[in-house]
Amino acid sequence: MPNIRLMEEALPIAPLKIAALESCSELGKNVNKYIVGFRQDTLKESLTSPLYSSYQLDNYLIDCKCPRFGTGESKGIIKESIRGKDLFIMVDVCNYSLSYAMNGHTNHMSPDDHYQDLKRIISASTGKAHRINVIMPFLYESRQHKRTNRESLDCALALQELADMGVTNIITFDAHDPRVQNSIPLHGFDNFSPSYQFMKALLRAEPELAVDKDHLMIVSPDEGAMHRAVYFSNVLGIDMGMFYKRRDYSTIVGGKNPIVAHEFLGPDLHGKNVIIVDDMISSGGSMLDVAKQMKERGASKVFVCTTFGLFTDGFGEFDQYYANGYIDRVITTNLTYLPPEAKEKPYFAIADMSKFIALIIDSCNHDITMSHVLDPTDKIHKLLEKHRTGRS
Repeated sequence: MPNIRLMEEALPIAPLKIAALESCSELGKNVNKYIVGFRQDTLKESLTSPLYSSYQLDNYLIDCKCPRFGTGESKGIIKESIRGKDLFIMVDVCNYSLSYAMNGHTNHMSPDDHYQDLKRIISASTGKAHRINVIMPFLYESRQHKRTNRESLDCALALQELADMGVTNIITFDAHDPRVQNSIPLHGFDNFSPSYQFMKALLRAEPELAVDKDHLMIVSPDEGAMHRAVYFSNVLGIDMGMFYKRRDYSTIVGGKNPIVAHEFLGPDLHGKNVIIVDDMISSGGSMLDVAKQMKERGASKVFVCTTFGLFTDGFGEFDQYYANGYIDRVITTNLTYLPPEAKEKPYFAIADMSKFIALIIDSCNHDITMSHVLDPTDKIHKLLEKHRTGRS
């Protein structure tokens, strides 16, 4: 923990509490376990001061619910006192596994439903909590972050609404376009990247992987993911390439212009392993097409690393591409809901983000710098050194 010394010297801004909504309950439990461990191992000289009231607990999670009426309407309930607490509310707006009854029908919860539940818990805590922070790994409506025609600006409006409701800090991961934070310039907005967790999961799954420019290459599947590929290329000391999408702008299919072809820009791939990095897999069609082209250009192994594995069309096509040898590994985080079947796939690996989120919460609660958390470069270098030593 790079911030351990700072945390030992700093006071918590207020007693910590975590409200993990039902959509984020599993991740919330894991985060809570790490924070309990952090604080039990603290080296603070004295915890008897009132300033450390409720500092070392066996549980920081609070009991909160959003029960539904028969019409589908809901309300937020917090079942314990949060007065004077530093409250962190965790929500996964992509958890489609949850459902509710409405007039005798069963509805699966949409991102809109989860966002409304978030607002209900904020409303139940406003005026009582010392500070309200929202941890929303997949930023709500982040794919609708800019206006290209007569369109709504959903993400910006949502951020402004949360700020108006009293939220001080919004914490997210790999926002589709982090510039959306310009809609709330006077409020806290932190956008983290799971770069270190990707490499840790990849090297654990592929212990014999050679990380050098002669054997490995990083590829961006489109222009939007270029900054991720550039970062990995520099930190790992390997070459990079990119694809760009040729679209048919005369047609709209499913609300967007269809992709005609993926064109590759970069050096020779023959015999090299390839890491494809992106922020999300939605249906997966574009990512699989890129992986196939990598193999057709002579790539040895293809590893897909993505922050959010949404898999909106299921795993059928991924299974087929794995069977045909086009993909060798798919690595995604546990920041959003993953169906149980995903964990059974032979090509699937999870980059666990629980400890990272726990460190973010603990640092924020102590009101200390996030610079070490934001920059994973040193941790990646140490990981690579350990990997190379283990292989040599």
